[in-house]
Amino acid sequence: EPTGLSNKQAQILTYLRENATEQQYFKSRLIADDLGLSAKEVGANMGAVADAATDLCVEKWGYSSGTTWMVTA
Repeated sequence: EPTGLSNKQAQILTYLRENATEQQYFKSRLIADDLGLSAKEVGANMGAVADAATDLCVEKWGYSSGTTWMVTA
């Protein structure tokens, strides 16, 4: 687990790593549903996750019906 990440952030990062090979776009709401968090919690933590994810590129992509993140390995 990367240093300096909270449990939630580590959870999100693990989730993205596990799923980034199959998909590229992630909605905060769907990540939240899968992890038992709120979409707001996902969004609030994504900045720290993006900074820590040296192996992934995490970009805010769009806001239609919630924030979408583009994740590329």
